[in-house]
Amino acid sequence: MPYYLVQAAYTKEAIQHMDEHPRNRFEAVRPAYEELGVTIREFFLAFGDYDAVLLVEAPDNVNMAAIALAVTAGGAVAHYKTTPLMTWEEGVEAMRMAGGSSYTPPS
Repeated sequence: MPYYLVQAAYTKEAIQHMDEHPRNRFEAVRPAYEELGVTIREFFLAFGDYDAVLLVEAPDNVNMAAIALAVTAGGAVAHYKTTPLMTWEEGVEAMRMAGGSSYTPPS
């Protein structure tokens, strides 16, 4: 199954709520991801533009779009970014395919 990197930035209100009621968000969000066919492999808190970073596995882009829509519709996340990932094996296969391409840049 394909892997995806998910980056989420919570709203100010969500962070305030978590400060007042600390708990592990992994256990809170995992069922919603799993019911849409998405498995969370890793879930980290982060500094910077995004507050949470997840490595997830999903059957396809449709399942990833479904969880992105569900999470953002909930209102606690201000920004939600999904990046498709490739294994090194897939990357090498893509490199081999690109190496055999007849593409030429415009001149």
